[in-house]
Amino acid sequence: MRNPRGSPMLPVRRLTVATGLLAALLCVASPVHAGDESLRQLIDSELKAGWAKKTITPAPKSADSEFLRRVYLDLVGTIPTHDETVAFLSDKEPKKRELLIDKLLADPRFARHQANVWDLVLFGRHPGNIDATRKRDSFKTWLTKQFADGVGYDKLVRELLQGEQVGSELFQVQFRNQPEEATIAISRIFLGTQLGCAKCHDHPYDKWTQKDFYGMAGFFVRIVIEEATAGNVKTYTVAEKASGEVLFSGAAKDQKPGKKGDPVKPRFLGGSDLDEPPTPKDAKEPTPKAGVKLPKPPFSRKQKLADWVTATENPFFAKAVANRVWAQFMGRGIVHPVDDFQAENKPSHPELLNALAERLSANKFDLKWLIREIVNSEAYQLAGTGSVTDTLPKHFERARVRPLTAEEIVLTLRTATSYESTGKSDDQSMSPNEYFMRAFGEPMNGMGDFQGSLSEHLFWNNAEQIRVFARRKKGNLTDQLLVATDPWEKRVERLYLTVLNRPAKPTEVAKFVEFIKSDAKPDARVEDAVWVLLTSSEFRFNH
Repeated sequence: MRNPRGSPMLPVRRLTVATGLLAALLCVASPVHAGDESLRQLIDSELKAGWAKKTITPAPKSADSEFLRRVYLDLVGTIPTHDETVAFLSDKEPKKRELLIDKLLADPRFARHQANVWDLVLFGRHPGNIDATRKRDSFKTWLTKQFADGVGYDKLVRELLQGEQVGSELFQVQFRNQPEEATIAISRIFLGTQLGCAKCHDHPYDKWTQKDFYGMAGFFVRIVIEEATAGNVKTYTVAEKASGEVLFSGAAKDQKPGKKGDPVKPRFLGGSDLDEPPTPKDAKEPTPKAGVKLPKPPFSRKQKLADWVTATENPFFAKAVANRVWAQFMGRGIVHPVDDFQAENKPSHPELLNALAERLSANKFDLKWLIREIVNSEAYQLAGTGSVTDTLPKHFERARVRPLTAEEIVLTLRTATSYESTGKSDDQSMSPNEYFMRAFGEPMNGMGDFQGSLSEHLFWNNAEQIRVFARRKKGNLTDQLLVATDPWEKRVERLYLTVLNRPAKPTEVAKFVEFIKSDAKPDARVEDAVWVLLTSSEFRFNH
């Protein structure tokens, strides 16, 4: 793992900010039983039992400033403002952390942030059928509304699989005419299971066979994506034919030229074949007409799949999402990576995973409820310091360190600097956000490891799209520091509380003040001071 400066980040003991302009950063158990105990208490009792068994000393409780920044980024996708930081740090209320969590979960930004998180899960940065799925504003609007309205995860997934609400259809559009790709993605995302290896041969180290793979593909083979154009705007509709089968001709090495293969019945993963009525011999598919959606077939395979995937008794569904949400806030899954449930990849805390899944199901798959319990746990609120042997400790004995996503970087830069964008860019083909998408792409490699690149490092330290946030503009942070009449010591303290959401150390204050006051006209020096903190690893990471 390497930081944006290119230097090793193992082991991670502490993030601190450098005090000079040219060096922006130096390195800025017992089984769980369901009962009256809250889930947050179950989390802590299970993890503490594991630490005792392994003789692990956990990190201490995080400082208020550390917790404040972490929980803002995790729940609303940006950092607190200067005033919010000062108010929280000075608050003497014993339950202020719990109260802040409730406040952020009720904030409209929570739904928008969750939509960003799940958009990346559902599409990645490079989805299929890219011409149709590159712009997903309608999908994000739909997804944001689901989180804002508190729609249960089971109902959300059911709609993604059926694609009948305006906005939701783009999830299926990315798999247009590709039932095999739909099989791989949907099994991975919603069932936590990797079926890709079983496409060409039986899975080499898991129980899945090619017939399992093509049995799942049978649910998608009849899906039709209809396209309509009005001016320059294209819209899509998810429909379904009444006939059509997946043909299976055996392992790739056994296939013969000209052999079409035999039809495979749809099969629920790890279960039985779909009980499907035979198609009448005289049945005819309706002729597609422009702008007219195909009628719903008498028997819908995609509806049956949606019913099975989201069923309470599904052995995969609840555990897969509970594990994924846990990883979102704790750095790694109890099964890690989160989409690889299999016999050779056992959960680190099986009883805890069972409890998370059971409680989530009992609470109608309310993800906000699950998130509230996780972030209120002592484990989530541990410091990021302590003895380190792994950047993502599987015993969860300290806080994880994770890079901000492109979306979080943009929002956090704007919050820190009170930046108001004009919406313009030198390259009119690409918005400011798209520059960041290109530069920061997918910050993790699927295993939770940071994969910073040379191009990211160069962008972070040289791009005008970063520098513009530090450049003086009426009302922004640099301007606020320059027009203030307080001693420079106070202004530097404000800079730290605004950008890094923590008090500055005396040595940091002294170095920054010395640097700024060394020029009779401090404008450029203040811009540089702001830029130093914005481009530090302490700012770049959530910790």
